Amino acid sequence: MATSRFSCRESRSLVTGSSEVSSHPVLSVFELEKLLYSGRAKWHHADEVWPGLYLGDHRWRTGEEYYKEMNISYLGIEAQDSPTFDMSIHFCPAADFIHAALKMKRGRILVHCAVGVSRSATLVLAYLMIHHSMTLVEAITTVKDHRGIIPNRGFLHQLVTLDNALRRRR
Repeated sequence: MATSRFSCRESRSLVTGSSEVSSHPVLSVFELEKLLYSGRAKWHHADEVWPGLYLGDHRWRTGEEYYKEMNISYLGIEAQDSPTFDMSIHFCPAADFIHAALKMKRGRILVHCAVGVSRSATLVLAYLMIHHSMTLVEAITTVKDHRGIIPNRGFLHQLVTLDNALRRRR
């Protein structure tokens, strides 16, 4: 696994600052959608998309209170699956939480939302980009090999912005 050259603590402005997308992204949102819709989609209630990292749907119980007695850490993120919702403000906190969970001995984590293809998938893609130095296309391909995902267009725009910022930093 590659180590990250990007630190959320040092560079919060990369994701939360300008919302402009570089005039020369590697792939347009339309091209990313074509990539997402290609191949065979796989969906289970939870799929391992990276070692120890599972992406799932609403079948899983949620809420910090539910997990309190089980020695399970929980991070809840209130997010609308809307193209106008700013998911980028959650990229770094979610990526850091996922990374910390996976660094633990026998660490595993489940990232889930209603269907497990847009909101949760967006945060998993951001994690792979931030902590494993993947490009957006590499992250999509990695996850898509294990689970069909379809982040909404607004989230794709935000991921393109993150991808461009990370490329400039590298």
